[in-house]
Amino acid sequence: MIDSHIVGSLDITQLVFFAFVLFFVGLIFYLRREDRREGYPLEDEATGLVESFGGPLSRATPKTFRLPHGHGASTPENGARERVDLPARRSFGASGAPYVPTGDPLLDGIGPASWANRKNVPDVTARGEPRIVPLSLEAEITIATRDPNPIGMTVLGADGEVAGTVSEVWIDRSEHVIRYLAITTPGGINVLAPMPMALVNKRRGTITIDALLAAQFAGAPTPAAPDRITFYEEERIVAYFGGGYLYATPDRQEPLL
Repeated sequence: MIDSHIVGSLDITQLVFFAFVLFFVGLIFYLRREDRREGYPLEDEATGLVESFGGPLSRATPKTFRLPHGHGASTPENGARERVDLPARRSFGASGAPYVPTGDPLLDGIGPASWANRKNVPDVTARGEPRIVPLSLEAEITIATRDPNPIGMTVLGADGEVAGTVSEVWIDRSEHVIRYLAITTPGGINVLAPMPMALVNKRRGTITIDALLAAQFAGAPTPAAPDRITFYEEERIVAYFGGGYLYATPDRQEPLL
């Protein structure tokens, strides 16, 4: 009598191995699709031409994100991008050469002064309220008595000159820290400066921000609203002050040795 076999000479170990191989191959294709959701297709560094999207096995379908606090939904489109003509030139004739700004280096968006084109909406708390606001709008948060109060202090630039006076501080409602100093310049212009760049001298009653010269504070981007700041506005302000560490003076662009 001849025994009948459904799977021939295959045993359970072989079946498990083949199942693992199929699963692993499928996992590779799945991961390759998922990691191409944003930032693709790539651009050629030398020419700026957009490369191929790739086939259906390497390109994921669009994903829709439901936003909290009644902000609707967002469906990022892969490949959707704007052409930006920056006021800059290559420092020498090679594809990997760094760009040199040709206009105002603190505003041109080059190097340390570059920014991401983030959404023009404010960051919010878990309750949906603007996260970064002036201290005067938050009754439950105060500056600790053992810490120096920046309000009223004189702000000095990298050249030691007076850049303005702190009129207000902007705090983070979620983390209870100071994020920005509201500075009124001698010309009456109100700007925001990042608190991490400030060196507070309690004894002298001064704050030094060596990212910029005193006269350059007035050119900093400012929020459109007096009581809130958006992601995009934060990017522009931090980029302006961060770019000063390289572009504030010609000497900072020279090699150290």
